[in-house]
Amino acid sequence: MRPAPAFPLEVSALLLDLDGTLLHTAPELSEAASRMLRDMNFTPVSSDLLTSYIGNGIGWLVKRALTGDMHATPDAALFDHAMPIFEKHYTELLLQSKPFDGVVEGLEAMKAAGFRLGCITNKMACYTEPLLAGLGLAKYFEIVLSGDTLPEKKPHPLPLLHAAHFFGVLPEKVLLIGDSLNDTVAARAANCPVFCVPYGYNHGEPVETLDLDAVIPNLSAALPLIKLA
Repeated sequence: MRPAPAFPLEVSALLLDLDGTLLHTAPELSEAASRMLRDMNFTPVSSDLLTSYIGNGIGWLVKRALTGDMHATPDAALFDHAMPIFEKHYTELLLQSKPFDGVVEGLEAMKAAGFRLGCITNKMACYTEPLLAGLGLAKYFEIVLSGDTLPEKKPHPLPLLHAAHFFGVLPEKVLLIGDSLNDTVAARAANCPVFCVPYGYNHGEPVETLDLDAVIPNLSAALPLIKLA
């Protein structure tokens, strides 16, 4: 059993997940998958089920939508046909996404408190960068690592270790705030503390069951639990 953390945690930098933590992207992702299935004459899938498939990048979302299985892999030719159809629809819908309540206020408070900020997501850079810029969030982050920035993505620890190196601090001084198992596994592997918000996309499972240091209702709620190292 991991010992309970001693609050406030001393950290120098904060890393924020994108989908399900900063931005409510599920409506656009599930609608793009739904339109893809329609264009391919597949049986429609409910938006709730499609939303439960979100969390490991759009490649897995497309695979799950095609197969109706969290772990199955469709025929390679079918997947290669489906991906550009999904990407076309998602590009059209991209900037309809919105920050969750309290996100902008939380980012402002974190910056004002002196923490350095980064964004780490499994979303491809061709979507991450327009989203952050278009919604006015890019200005908060010194570093943005997308799913295709490095050779590995979450749940691999590499993005977190890369960010710690960028900030010039030890991984244990970098807090990851996310919404899913991917985030907690990556953080533990990198020896980073990790908080989760309960409103995101953890495949329909409560984040309270994950190996984490705290569940916070919104970004601002992290601040009483941390202090600047």
